[in-house]
Amino acid sequence: MKERKGIFQLKDHGTSFKQEIMAGSIGYFTIVYIIAVNALILSEAGIPFEGAVMATILASFVGCLVMAFWANAPILLVPGMGINAMFTFTLVKSSGLTWEEALAVVVVSGILFMIIAFTKLSKVLSEAIPKTLKEAITVGLGMFLMFIGLEKGGLIQRGDSALITIGDFGELKVLATVLTFLVTIFLFIRNVKGQFLWSIAFGTLLGFFFGIEPSISGDSFHWSEYGQVFGQISFDSILKIPFWIAVFSVTMVLVFENIGLIHGHVDMIDQPHKYPKAFQANAFSAFTSGFFGTSPTVSTVESAAAMTAGGRTGLTSLTTGVLFLGSVLFIPYLKWIPDHAIAPILIVIGGLMIQNIRHMDLRDLTEAFPAIFIIAMIPFTYSIADGIAIGFIMYPILKMATGKAREVSIPLYIIAGLFLMNFFVHSIH
Repeated sequence: MKERKGIFQLKDHGTSFKQEIMAGSIGYFTIVYIIAVNALILSEAGIPFEGAVMATILASFVGCLVMAFWANAPILLVPGMGINAMFTFTLVKSSGLTWEEALAVVVVSGILFMIIAFTKLSKVLSEAIPKTLKEAITVGLGMFLMFIGLEKGGLIQRGDSALITIGDFGELKVLATVLTFLVTIFLFIRNVKGQFLWSIAFGTLLGFFFGIEPSISGDSFHWSEYGQVFGQISFDSILKIPFWIAVFSVTMVLVFENIGLIHGHVDMIDQPHKYPKAFQANAFSAFTSGFFGTSPTVSTVESAAAMTAGGRTGLTSLTTGVLFLGSVLFIPYLKWIPDHAIAPILIVIGGLMIQNIRHMDLRDLTEAFPAIFIIAMIPFTYSIADGIAIGFIMYPILKMATGKAREVSIPLYIIAGLFLMNFFVHSIH
C-alpha cells in the first residue's frame, strides 16, 4: 500500500512539522506590524480604523491560506506597503475617488491580475516592460513611502504654499519620531526578530511618556464598524476614465512588483517550479482584498524571514495566517499607536525599496531618463499613477527620437498611448 505524503509533503521538502510551525511563527512576528501600519494608512482615506484593522487581518489570513493550499509555498501574502499608499494618496486623495470606489478599483484590478496570472499574458507583459522601468517603479514607491513617513513623523511639513520645510525639532512629536527611528534602524540593522513590532512598542510607550495623543481617537472597539467596510464596493465611477486609469495603474504595480518578489522567493528555497501557482495565489488573494475592505495583498519581502527560519512548504504560510486571525483579540489596543511609532517603519521600508536602484543600468540615457522621471515624479506629484505614466510615455518617445523605435514592444506602445490619452482628457476637463 502506497504511503500518503500529506497535504504539504513535508518529508519531500526536507522539513518537519515543528520546523514549519516555527518558521511560520517567526514570519508572523516579522510582518504583524502591517496590521497597524496598513490600517492607519487606509484610515486616512476615510475607512473606519477598526474596519481597516479587521480587513487587514482577514485579507492576510485568507491570502496566506490560499498560498498554503494552492501553491504549497512559504510565501506570506498581506496588504502591501506602497500599494496601500497608492490606494489612499493617489486613488482617493489625488484622483478624487471615494474609498468605496477605490475598493472597486482593487476588485477590478484583481480580476485583471487573475486573467494575467492564469494565462500566458504574465510572460508577455513581463517581457514587454523593460527591466529598468520595472525597477524604477519599486524605487519610486520607496521614495514615496519615505516621503510619507517623514511627513507623518513631522520631520518635514508642507506649508500653505506647498513648499516642503524641515519640521520643528523642538516639538515632542518630532523628537519622539527621531528617537523611535534610531531604535528602529538599530534593531533592523542588528536583524532582531520582530524588529518592527518592538519599534512600534517603543514608540507607543514613548508617546505615553511624552503625553502625545494617539493617532486614532476612541477607547473601545465596535464590531459594527467592520460592517461599514466589508463588501462596501461602489462602481459609481466605473464609466469614468479616472476609474480605469486607476485600475490600469494598480494592475501594473501589482503585476510587476509580484513577478519580481515571487521569483525571488521561489529561487531562494530552490523551488522555481512553484512560481506559476504562487503567482496565481497572489492574484486571487489580491482580488478578494477589495471585498474585505483593504488595498491589495502582495508577496512580502518579510517572507524571506520565514524561509531563513526553515520554512519550505505551505504549512509555514498557514501558520502565519492562523496567527493573523488570532490578532483579532488585540484590535482594541491598536488605537494606542501614535504616528511617530509608524513613521520610522515607513522610512525604513522605503529605504529598502530604494535599494533596487542598484539593479538599474543607467548608462543608456534613453533608458535612464524615463526611469529617473518615474522615481522623481512619484513623490513630487504625490501620485504613483502619474509618476509611472510620465516615465512610460517618455520611454518610447526617446527611443523613437534616437532611431531605436524597434527596441520598444508593441504592448509598451499601447500602454504609453493609454497614459498619454489620460493626460489629454484631463487637460480638456
